[in-house]
Amino acid sequence: MRKPSKRYQGAKKAVEVGKSYSLDEAVALLGTMPNVKFDETVEVSVHLGVDPRQSDQMVRGTVSLPHGSGKKVTVVAFTENPEEALAAGADFAGMDDLIKKVEEGWMDFDVAIATPSAMKEVRKLARVLGPRGLMPNPKSGTVTDDISAGVQAVKAGRVEFKMDKTANIAIIVGKKSFEKDHLVENIKKAVSAIVAAKPDSFKGIFFKGLSVSSTMSPGIQLNEKEFAKAA
Repeated sequence: MRKPSKRYQGAKKAVEVGKSYSLDEAVALLGTMPNVKFDETVEVSVHLGVDPRQSDQMVRGTVSLPHGSGKKVTVVAFTENPEEALAAGADFAGMDDLIKKVEEGWMDFDVAIATPSAMKEVRKLARVLGPRGLMPNPKSGTVTDDISAGVQAVKAGRVEFKMDKTANIAIIVGKKSFEKDHLVENIKKAVSAIVAAKPDSFKGIFFKGLSVSSTMSPGIQLNEKEFAKAA
């Protein structure tokens, strides 16, 4: 097992063991940690109290971050009108030619969007795109009649979240270079979106744990009581 770097060990010492930080405190602390040679992505990790084995307790959705994700997103659009999608900012657009390219192994994109009418053909790619979390889905806003709006929303900072088999969610909320207030606002918006996706059938404590971290930093535990009222 690779030994943690001195930079990481130093950052870890700055995090008080057993302490739950307020959101403002956590983001401020994250900003004091040593920088690396690239602009680190900031994520919020959430452990939920739902039962992931129950089909009616799945938690997933999308959120448009007020200050964007800071990530350059490559978007492909499966549509009968590729010119419209390209004009809206899609990096690649098409139908049969694009489907064939993906079938042959091309995966150089982050988000796939499709029109409802295109999905009949795009479903052929389910075995390829599904395991990678790239399959267009109405619940994530990536199957839409308004392909222009769909592309623009993703480019502007809309991110998707989905609970895994252990009831955990990791959601991108920005970059370490963001202003503190912007990161705080993005995190509040992201957590609110997760709350809005809480299953109607669930009764109990929704948030079991929350933390924030950057790509190369340790996690900083957030005080879930700060978000409990909303949940």
